Amino acid sequence: MATSETIKKTRPVAPLKIAYIEGSRPLARQVNSSLVKMRKSIAEKDPSALQLQGYIEPSYLLDTKLTRYGTGEGRAVINESVRGADLYIVADVMNYSITYKVCGRINHMSPDNHFQDLKRIISAANGKAHRISVVMPFLYESRQHKRTGRESLDAAMALRELQSCGVSEIITFDAHDPRVRNATPFCGFDNFMPTYQFLRALLKSAPDLQFDSDHFMVISPDEGAMNRAVYFANILGADIGMFYKRRDYSKVVNGKNPIVAHEFLGDSVVGKDCVIIDDMISSGGSMLDCCAQMKKRGANRVFICTTFGLFTDGFEKFDEYYEKGMFTKLITTNVCYRQPELLKKPYYETANMYKYLASIINTLNHDESIEKVKSTTKKITKMLGKVQDHGPVVIDTDQVDRQ
Repeated sequence: MATSETIKKTRPVAPLKIAYIEGSRPLARQVNSSLVKMRKSIAEKDPSALQLQGYIEPSYLLDTKLTRYGTGEGRAVINESVRGADLYIVADVMNYSITYKVCGRINHMSPDNHFQDLKRIISAANGKAHRISVVMPFLYESRQHKRTGRESLDAAMALRELQSCGVSEIITFDAHDPRVRNATPFCGFDNFMPTYQFLRALLKSAPDLQFDSDHFMVISPDEGAMNRAVYFANILGADIGMFYKRRDYSKVVNGKNPIVAHEFLGDSVVGKDCVIIDDMISSGGSMLDCCAQMKKRGANRVFICTTFGLFTDGFEKFDEYYEKGMFTKLITTNVCYRQPELLKKPYYETANMYKYLASIINTLNHDESIEKVKSTTKKITKMLGKVQDHGPVVIDTDQVDRQ
């Protein structure tokens, strides 16, 4: 994050502006609010920041408007100058709550619709911005990232399209497979992990957690989630376990081979608190099965940490498993749309990402090394040190809107 010290060493590449597609307004406003506070704090320590044009502003949000014609076609209008601006466009492509009319009928916005709106805003900037970066927390089509037969390569095509539109940087969180960045080698691609925010939320919901191999275990629900689970376990000094999916390859259901069972590889979990960590919950069936397997093997408490809570099949199963004691808390970030119903659940906890995302944008605006923000090992070690020295502590989390 840029501080009063770094202000003396680096200058912003251009005045900062933030735009957003429909459905990303709450996220953009919260990040903007964090940026305003952050830069005011910098100016109080170093008045020279006040001399930088556009550095201290009451708001960095760009006045944009996205409209639809009766046929469902859309257009984007930018109502103020973006000439010479360092433009960041926030795009939550998973917000299906936004609706529009097509010939009098109500349609819900799909990721495809949101991606088209993103390109419309880029087009409306008309090549006048100094630099355009896209903040896309859930990477569009990230699950369709590789080819095993005659099938599409949607994620690679989308990234190449953004690059051809003039985007110089793509900022995302917990990409399903970060290697998709190879599709656009000349476009910046930064993938951030919410490990530190998960740990804060865990300690807030259960301050008595003991992070050692005798009392705690990190579980990967499948082979694809092993990297994030290994890092989490190593930094906590805990054991690690993994499930692998045994599939029936003789049949195809909904485009994939159905899962027959989840097999567990790892040490005993008897009496231990377990955290199952993954990038997303879609329907949640696999995650809930892992929770049930952990409890069946004698685990004490089971926590779920996932970056994106999509809940495509609703919450009925989660409510049922929570009532049965199969898991204690479910933690997701707030960088993509969350159903209002989820925020009222007794088992739900937010991993707040607003300030972190503001720090990322601020650092990039200064053209500083992003590794200072990306690597949270020191912050996690410092937090764990406080827990070890003083026992359970109250984590002072940033206020999160629950609307």
